[in-house]
Amino acid sequence: MRKIYVTGLGVVSGIGKGVKENLDSLKAGKHGMGKITLFPTTLDVPVSEVKQSNEELKKLLSLPSDKTYSRTALLGLLAAQEAANEAGVDFDSPRVGLISSTSIGGMDLSERFYTDFRNDLQKGRLRDICWHDCGASTEMIAGFLGVKGRITTLSTACSSAANAIMLGARLIRHGYLDTAIVGGTDALCRFTLNGFNSLMILDKQHCRPFDRTRAGLNLGEGAGYLVLQAENSLTQPPYCELSGYSNVNEAYHQTGSSPHGDGPFLSMSQAIASAGLTTEEINYINVHGTGTPGNDASEGKAIRRIFGSRIPPFSSVKAFIGHTLGASEGIEAVYSVLSICHGLVFPSLNFNLPDEEDGLTPETKLRSGASIRHVLSNSFGFGGNDSSLVFSTLNR
Repeated sequence: MRKIYVTGLGVVSGIGKGVKENLDSLKAGKHGMGKITLFPTTLDVPVSEVKQSNEELKKLLSLPSDKTYSRTALLGLLAAQEAANEAGVDFDSPRVGLISSTSIGGMDLSERFYTDFRNDLQKGRLRDICWHDCGASTEMIAGFLGVKGRITTLSTACSSAANAIMLGARLIRHGYLDTAIVGGTDALCRFTLNGFNSLMILDKQHCRPFDRTRAGLNLGEGAGYLVLQAENSLTQPPYCELSGYSNVNEAYHQTGSSPHGDGPFLSMSQAIASAGLTTEEINYINVHGTGTPGNDASEGKAIRRIFGSRIPPFSSVKAFIGHTLGASEGIEAVYSVLSICHGLVFPSLNFNLPDEEDGLTPETKLRSGASIRHVLSNSFGFGGNDSSLVFSTLNR
């Protein structure tokens, strides 16, 4: 079986532009939460915005200011470019593909169109809604980079980027590609903000994953991409190996998590098994950890079922960057690789009290110098589309 290696990383989030800025913020405990500035809204909830405007992002990418790009596409362009440049990807090869994910696509442009159109049917720029669908951002990224191989878009809610990473790995493993740029991108917009508010799962304060007082999630935006390569395509030493993965479709509820954690249990246990590991060999879990009462309880029960009394260090980074939806596992996969490479366990910010039922306590302070050989990273989406990835050191 062909091994899958990680050779490039790219990320943009509310805590930084690029891998270095993100890593520095994680190490310093610096979160990206603040008030909403991207669009007017009556909702007063914290979010994690990328600190650059669309025009600033265009300048960073040397794009024409008069051309229309969704914010989702711009964030994806920045992160995918960083990953591809670092890995030295040869885009002349037709065996280089792009598997990208998003949950909202160009919704920000559609909202801008509708604001004018609803007041006057003769107003609104039709070019804005041309970039509405999820695949449009992928096409923009592929065109910008010059991808000549397979181009695919996945949208499975919050597990989207994890599934993009898995599909890229499978295409390499079965000989269809040698190199795959994989991950996800999502921008904040009114649709997601109001949608999650209607579900009554937005916390009006800074979120507290796994804390007894948790009351909901904070939304965020950003993009994260990895370059995956087969061994025969390597031109430089890789970061680590993508050793295991699993996706299950529990279909328990449209938006709710299984109270017994059946989906998370299956995705985690199957990912560990596919990596050829035992539970004792997992050194760190990057949990999905949204901060909603239901999700954290479900994931906590699954962790207890799998690891028993020997639970490895775990934490959620969503108090740093918010829940970035379709981009979340793209960003958090980058963080998982950084954990292995730098021997770091990132803290769960704002945690104070363990839940009375599961009693789980995440890491609350940065741990450095840790021996991290295998990281399990979770990403669970609406409808019970649950995914888990395992990243491992090269000599495992």
